[in-house]
Amino acid sequence: MSLYDLFLNNTGRPIHKSGHYFFAYERHFGKYVGQPVTFLEIGAGNGGSSQMWKRWLGPLARIVTIDINEVCRQYEDEQVAVRIGDQSDPKFLQSIIDEFGVPDAVLDDGSHHMQHVTESFQFLYDRIASNGVYMIEDMHTAYWPEYGGGRGDPRSIIERFKGLIDDLNADHIRDGTVTPSKFTRQTVAMTAYDSILVFEKSPLINKHMKMIGNEDLRVNY
Repeated sequence: MSLYDLFLNNTGRPIHKSGHYFFAYERHFGKYVGQPVTFLEIGAGNGGSSQMWKRWLGPLARIVTIDINEVCRQYEDEQVAVRIGDQSDPKFLQSIIDEFGVPDAVLDDGSHHMQHVTESFQFLYDRIASNGVYMIEDMHTAYWPEYGGGRGDPRSIIERFKGLIDDLNADHIRDGTVTPSKFTRQTVAMTAYDSILVFEKSPLINKHMKMIGNEDLRVNY
């Protein structure tokens, strides 16, 4: 059964998701189905989403959910761990990694405030698996002043995303305005959807130019 079917047929705890999100979920998290994945979910909601992820990813998956609301402890079960803390607190986030190991995938469905989203990303992205996926959803809030955002506002994660496109391609920028960074070296793709941002890492990136056949044909791999 597809993830979207699980969502549509849910009769358990409520799940609040926009329907078009499921295209991104299945596209970027589908590789983890049936695998021993550690899936970090920021924001427990009403507990329904962790159950959805558990059913879709399968019995080998470990779902770790964090939230600031103590009531969310009740959503824990044999496959879902719930820890209470602030998503922007590096000590708390490090305690999650110390307890559960390096996350393979992160889904930020937490406060949706720009400060929290940015601080979570800054701490966790470098620390997820070398082939990990980091997804931030509900980023329409990046355009809302009450969430610390706004079009063109430097605090917005959307604006940060735009700048990181240059970091992703830093090896090809010849004017010296951008130099390759750790982000350049570990990131293979960035994808933007309506209200969703996705960052994908790969340990196989080799950004040195290689010759293949014709001397005029150069590729990165």
